[in-house]
Amino acid sequence: MPEYTVHEVYSYLRLRHASEAIEFYKTAFGATELFRLVEPGGRIGHAEIRIGNTTLMLSDEYPELGIVGPQSLNGTSFAIHLHVDDADAWIARAVAAGAVATRPAADAFYGERSGVVRDPFGHEWLIGHQIEEVSWEEMQRRYTALMNG
Repeated sequence: MPEYTVHEVYSYLRLRHASEAIEFYKTAFGATELFRLVEPGGRIGHAEIRIGNTTLMLSDEYPELGIVGPQSLNGTSFAIHLHVDDADAWIARAVAAGAVATRPAADAFYGERSGVVRDPFGHEWLIGHQIEEVSWEEMQRRYTALMNG
C-alpha cells in the first residue's frame, strides 16, 4: 500500500453570519483574520482566522449545498478545545463578548481546570489550562473511580 502524508488538519466552521462570527472570535479569543472570500451579495464563501498557532476555516451557511451550522441543526456535534494560560479569565472574556457559559470552570480528574462556553453562533468551546501532570494510568484510575461513583 502506498504511503500518504497528512500535512495539517483544520477545523472548518459552518455558521450563520460568518462576518459577525469573525468579529466575535477576535474579541473573545484574540483571533486574527487571515483573509476572506466574499460573494458580491456579501456571503462569505471561505475565511481563515488564527487563534494562537492554529488556523480555523469558516464560511457562511450554504443550505442549497447542504452546508449548515449549529443554529440550523439546533445543536452541534463537536467542540473545540482551547488550551490557555487561565481558563477562568478566558471564559470570562468569551462571556463578556457574548458567549454563554454552559459549564463553569472547575478542576477535573485529568489534571485540567476547564469549562465550556457556547458562542453566539452555536459552536461549543472547551477552555482549559493544566493544573497538574497526570499519567494516562492515573487518569484511567481516576476516571474509573468517578464512573463507579
